[in-house]
Amino acid sequence: MLSAESAATVRATLPVVAEHLDAVTARFYDTMLGEHPELLDGLFNRGNQASGEQRRALAGAVAAFASALLAHPGERPDALLGRIAHKHASLGVTEDQYTVVHKYLFGAIAHVLGEAATPEVVAAWDEVYWLMAGALIALEARLYADAGHATGRDVWRPWTVTERSEQTPDTVSLTLEPGDGAGAPPAPLPGQYVSVRVRMPDGVRQARQYTLTGWDGTRRRITVKRLRAGSAPAGEVSTLLHGTARPGDTLMVSAPAGDVVLPGGDHPLLFASAGIGCTPVVALLRGLAERGDTRPVLVLHADRSPGDHAHRDEVAALVDALPGARALTWYETGGGDRTGRMDLSGVDVPEGVEAFLCGPLPFMRGVRARLLDAGVPARRVRYEVFGPDLWQGTA
Repeated sequence: MLSAESAATVRATLPVVAEHLDAVTARFYDTMLGEHPELLDGLFNRGNQASGEQRRALAGAVAAFASALLAHPGERPDALLGRIAHKHASLGVTEDQYTVVHKYLFGAIAHVLGEAATPEVVAAWDEVYWLMAGALIALEARLYADAGHATGRDVWRPWTVTERSEQTPDTVSLTLEPGDGAGAPPAPLPGQYVSVRVRMPDGVRQARQYTLTGWDGTRRRITVKRLRAGSAPAGEVSTLLHGTARPGDTLMVSAPAGDVVLPGGDHPLLFASAGIGCTPVVALLRGLAERGDTRPVLVLHADRSPGDHAHRDEVAALVDALPGARALTWYETGGGDRTGRMDLSGVDVPEGVEAFLCGPLPFMRGVRARLLDAGVPARRVRYEVFGPDLWQGTA
């Protein structure tokens, strides 16, 4: 909780700090990674660094956390940080790295704000930072302990590719088994992901997150979509895995993480996905099928065409196995239940539904807006984001 003095200073300076946060985080990453390029080796996503998405996500998180401290002074807004903590845990972030971040972040604040960064202002925002860092450190420590790890340095294990299955021309599923002879891996919760770390042709290791779309004993399955160049550069890790991963190869894989998981209870569920956003839905449906769940489940998916729809047959089989489930598909080229982009007009949204969204941000924002218009409370609409969470402050 912020001290009264710091709260007053943060409240007074939040508008100007928020206005300059993008510049602050840009300088922060430039200086920190310039002096510590080793952090790009296996930790920071250099694609997100190049696009600016990482700095925008950090700026949004800091502003949201500070605003929550002011709005609820008697509480520490840990709920805001759960998604970040899970991502950090999947990458093996360690407590000492928060000290490194602090050094460069506050150096960037002093540089960007100049004379406005008075000792009083810096001290107040320092308090915000360490409240946020302390909460993340505690959350991540619990996640490591739950996965049987002492620290973040223990999260990576070698896994062997045992099967490769083509889902679509751009999408492949890889079945993995532990490659170190150690005990059984942590059991995933339906909807969780793992980080996969690979060495790129230039020698730098990069990690990306992939939903666990299947599990059986010690075996795990991930699904990788090759991201082709278009409005953004091609995905370097997805392209490498899609093009080169074959049975017998070894990948470094983290313990399962992620907080968008299958809920308990018997209330109706709605899953809305687009493109490769179908992968968490596959996992959630699989979890429901394993439970023998009978609640109403509405599965909505949008894609370019039937041929681009990964796990299409598997989802249909899982829906058929669930007595309360039904599905609707939208394909831009036709061939589904409806043609074009997803439109919830005429879709009967069950009362008391809990919704799960996954896909491009514009898609999720649009679906969320329609669900709110239909009377679904915001707290019952959850989402999974592939990449930095740019939802903060925009939804």
